Amino acid sequence: MESDPTTSEPEAAVGSVSPPAEQADPTTPGNLAAAVAKGLASPVRSVVASPRPVKGKAARRRLQLPPVSQAEAGDEEPVLAVPEDQEEAQPLPPLCASPMRGMWRREKVALYCDQVLQGSKAEDADEAMSKYLSEKLKLKDKWLGVWKSNPELFFEKYEEASIPFVGILVEVTCKPRQNFSCFKVTVSVAEPFSSNIANIPRDLVDEVLEELEYSAPLLEVYPVEGQDADVCDIALALEVVRFFYDFLWRDWDDEEICENYTALIEERINLWCDIQDGTIPGPIAQRFKKTLEKYKNKRVELIEYQSNIKEDPSAAEAVECWKKYYEIVMLCGLLKMWEDLRLRVHGPFFPRILRRRKGKRDFGKTITHIVAKVMTTDMVKNLSSDTLLQQHDDLNLALDNCYSGDIVVIFPGEYQAANLALLTDDITIQGVGKREEIMITSEPSHDSFVVSKADNVKLMQLSLIQQGTVDGIVVVESGHLTLENCLLKCEGTGVCVLTGASLTITDSEITGAQGAGVELYPGSIAILEGNEIHHCNTLRTSDSSKSTLGGVNMKVLPAPKLKMTNNHIYNNNGYGVSILQPSEQFFIVAEAALNKGAASGDKKDDKMLSKVMQTLNVEMNNNRIEANLKGDIRIVTG
Repeated sequence: MESDPTTSEPEAAVGSVSPPAEQADPTTPGNLAAAVAKGLASPVRSVVASPRPVKGKAARRRLQLPPVSQAEAGDEEPVLAVPEDQEEAQPLPPLCASPMRGMWRREKVALYCDQVLQGSKAEDADEAMSKYLSEKLKLKDKWLGVWKSNPELFFEKYEEASIPFVGILVEVTCKPRQNFSCFKVTVSVAEPFSSNIANIPRDLVDEVLEELEYSAPLLEVYPVEGQDADVCDIALALEVVRFFYDFLWRDWDDEEICENYTALIEERINLWCDIQDGTIPGPIAQRFKKTLEKYKNKRVELIEYQSNIKEDPSAAEAVECWKKYYEIVMLCGLLKMWEDLRLRVHGPFFPRILRRRKGKRDFGKTITHIVAKVMTTDMVKNLSSDTLLQQHDDLNLALDNCYSGDIVVIFPGEYQAANLALLTDDITIQGVGKREEIMITSEPSHDSFVVSKADNVKLMQLSLIQQGTVDGIVVVESGHLTLENCLLKCEGTGVCVLTGASLTITDSEITGAQGAGVELYPGSIAILEGNEIHHCNTLRTSDSSKSTLGGVNMKVLPAPKLKMTNNHIYNNNGYGVSILQPSEQFFIVAEAALNKGAASGDKKDDKMLSKVMQTLNVEMNNNRIEANLKGDIRIVTG
């Protein structure tokens, strides 16, 4: 199980909660900065190796790592200057395989919500984790594990990218104690001497352990393979606790009132699973992870700054603490919003367009906007003599000057336009020439590409090329949007039709989406005729077997309305068409059952699928759905 390690404060341990400080009222402006500076923020939890003060640390020698360039020259591990007669460490044995890697989300939910937390409130989560882990530790008092220690204990200077931890094979002794609030174990070097750094000095390891009084945080130790079932159970318990504090726990949980904490944990498990299986596209998942990592790092910075303040803080120190605290509050609010909105396909599920509609011009006329570097008479010869024209060399400027009823005519070239994400008026955007010659690319610094909430917007004969944006290549927030003879080269998500909106796509091509090519939210309407949807769900995930998105994905309750005619949906990594509904049953139907009638023995499934599709207002005629990695159609539970 990969974790998301961050640095923590000294002596951080699972189940260890700092006693509350004597608190001033932080709600008043005069006390807030001082309260932050005095360290009233709750402690940071972490399950990774962290700096710890040790006796005689300044006097003890520490090793010097080689320059980074040497590591980049092809060395798999740092080369240390040690005597030739030094005993070389053996490679570390393999760790116990984590059963959590193969758990489905329902199994994870049952494990955490029903077995571990058992209805606990947020403020009782530490105690629940402590109780769960302490019961498992009673199974075996001695076992072998790899201690993944902080490199700062051994090296003067290091880079996390080159050496994330120093691993030592140790024998672990779990001594029974009445209070399991601080989980530490006794460790000693096991034979044969083994490490992930072959030439680390054995005597240096002994010195470090002696200074630490042969004690290490339990969650820094990972049981190795080849031991009995009890040790495997301990390994699972450790993984359960690490995963909880790395991915499910938030520092603000016990600071707020939550009536059903287990329900919140279930939502976070679903969020994590959606990130892993690709339901949430990679760029959005990365953005969320970076925000969470930044929040953790800023919180650690604040605590470290607080720890260096002697006695009462000065005015400058109080102000600096306030700045750091305010940034943490802002990141906290952003993360809450993202989690509450579940990061569904196109990102946070809320309206992106805040601009009001202009409506028609005061004098009632419409204008045709010509977008080209240079306008010639040939470009307008087919227009009527009373057509009002404006010429622009910038598509963004043309869109900014549009009112309802206007037409934007784009001639061959490559364009960018941030205003495509702000379509509120009923306009037509039409290319002249081959669609491959009219290339509109997104701006990587923006989240959105094409977003519409107008009653009727048409995009015709264009190539939309997504670069860097993470939302859907086209998002229909409300109203109706038509795509006709367009090429959509996705990099993030495909076309998203939100609740209450409608979409018509004809004679177009959609390819490269990291999720589904077309995503229909509950209560939306879509008509797809004569399109090609292929090579979607391109995201590489750690568990691709659980990713079902492919060509077209529908979310039910209330059911979207979908009409598909003469489409070719092929070579998608998920299913050709997936229908998400709140039911305990699902059906997988082959193409023959859809287009050619069910073969002998398949009539029952064909009838069941037809009944479900009638209920869901899905009409499919003469579509070719083939060569999709997972299959053609799947009706799956939500």
